[in-house]
Amino acid sequence: MQVDAVGTPTARGGRYFFRKRLKDQDLFIIYMREGLDGADQVLIDPHPWSEDHRTSATMLGVSDDGKILVYGIRQGGEDEVEVRFLDVDKREDLPDRLPKGRYLGISLKPDNSGFFYSKFTMAGSRIYYHEMDTDREADALIFGEGYGLDKIIRSDLSDDGRYLAIMVFHGSAGMKTELYHKDVENDGPVETIVNDIDARFFPASAGDHLLIQTNWDAPNGRVFRAAMDDPSREHWEEIIPESEAVIEGISAAGGKIFVSYLENVVSHVGIFDNQGNREGELSFPELGSVGGVSGRWDSDEAFFSYSSFHIPTTIYRYQVSTGAKDVWAELDVPIEGENIVVKQVWYTSKDGTRVPMFLVHGKDIELDGRNPTILTGYGGFDLSLTPRFDSRAVFAVEQGMVQATPNLRGGGEFGEEWHRAGMFENKQNVFDDFIAAAEWLIDNGYTNPGKLAIRGGSNGGLLVGAAMTQRPDLFQAVVCTYPLLDMLRYHKFLVARVWVSEYGSADDPEQFDYIYEYSPYHNVVPGTDFPAVLFITGDSDTRVAPLHARKMTALVQAATGSDRPVLLKYDTKSGHSGGTPVSQQIEDQTDSFSFLFWQLGVRR
Repeated sequence: MQVDAVGTPTARGGRYFFRKRLKDQDLFIIYMREGLDGADQVLIDPHPWSEDHRTSATMLGVSDDGKILVYGIRQGGEDEVEVRFLDVDKREDLPDRLPKGRYLGISLKPDNSGFFYSKFTMAGSRIYYHEMDTDREADALIFGEGYGLDKIIRSDLSDDGRYLAIMVFHGSAGMKTELYHKDVENDGPVETIVNDIDARFFPASAGDHLLIQTNWDAPNGRVFRAAMDDPSREHWEEIIPESEAVIEGISAAGGKIFVSYLENVVSHVGIFDNQGNREGELSFPELGSVGGVSGRWDSDEAFFSYSSFHIPTTIYRYQVSTGAKDVWAELDVPIEGENIVVKQVWYTSKDGTRVPMFLVHGKDIELDGRNPTILTGYGGFDLSLTPRFDSRAVFAVEQGMVQATPNLRGGGEFGEEWHRAGMFENKQNVFDDFIAAAEWLIDNGYTNPGKLAIRGGSNGGLLVGAAMTQRPDLFQAVVCTYPLLDMLRYHKFLVARVWVSEYGSADDPEQFDYIYEYSPYHNVVPGTDFPAVLFITGDSDTRVAPLHARKMTALVQAATGSDRPVLLKYDTKSGHSGGTPVSQQIEDQTDSFSFLFWQLGVRR
């Protein structure tokens, strides 16, 4: 982890803006480069902001001319940030700023006269417009009145600044999206594009056209095109139909449409012209992940990344007109990738469903049932676990361990049907898939219950919490981070009401029954021989209330019939959104791995 790291750049006005952290630094610094061959110039260095390096900076946007950088100041791991605007030429903050809050997007107008922003308020998400050099209290409310805390509202300004697309997500599950449109140039009214269909709709600006990615009557996704000045539904034209591969996302750059696909959980990017004719693709020979292409419709350059569990991330600069790609930056990690095996296997879950799983281990592994193994997963919110570089996986393999990552139902690996098979009353399928993965690893000689650990965070913390209460005999150790565990009351804290669209709510009598059946906190049976457990959370988690881990720790400590430890690692400045300095990340991972080595008998 202590290596030089560089993020994907944003190109504006002949300048390149990006985050970089040198191996002897704790935090990412925001840099700017004048032209491709220019020197890296420091814009924002957060190291002096706090002695413990728990205050960090994040890039939120850049103006069209590259003269204004929008950045956020984050305290610890909080989701909330304070928003600042830097005059890049003068290296001075502008007087305009937004107070600490949960922001969902900021779009500067091309002439830098003002910006649109989405903020999560006590009443719900709202879109505002701020004119530069004016009192923030006078910001105009553009959209959102009447929408409650269970909706997420975002906006995105077209590249030319003429039109504002507004998205209303009915919770985090993505079951329904409303799409609206505003002519900014003529200060037109907010007009409806679609608000009456239970499906996802994601807009992308492509010159004088609006691209709409959707799973409407297409669980694997398809793409429509409409005129930007009149995107009403009767004028939609399907240009990229549904296929066997799942569409993860789309982007537009250099006059081309880039479609990120998943096919059996292996990613590639299809390249199409603006009529939807396929012209090529970006792919790599090994199992891995190609990051989404970022660029602008009227620019010939774009950027994308590639990595796998054992292949460090490389960022490429891509010339759209010629297809030439050059390395912009690559992660130089001291590993021996040729000694690491990454493969995909398939196993059968409890109800007969076939589920894929990635395995990462050394070449010299013996299938004698004695390998210390870490099983991890997620299974929710349409998120896909693809093969991306993971320093923890590499480190585990170097210690003679196996890492297993199944693609559980509830994720997006096989489209919306796969997602829906793991939500609401189908949530138990996710846990069944995870337990079946553990049994497959044991049955196929990789490990045994005394050498098997499970690890998961957030919704993945719910996953391992359910697994340990349903099959405590199957695991030796559990690492459960920033978890949801009391599923009868989760929606009453912080922003959790937006997750009701995924899990349901115990306030509904019918949903209460199936939630109660799996809620980890309510299924801790006194006298059970629980595995060793390390719960991890902190006060700066402003997304999943840390009360879940605190009370679950106390309950399992009181209830367990085994002599295995039940521990809580609590950091008042740690949270969901990162912001932790690398030195502290290393300390945290050292604690987690020491716990696992102790319990799994790893001696290296």
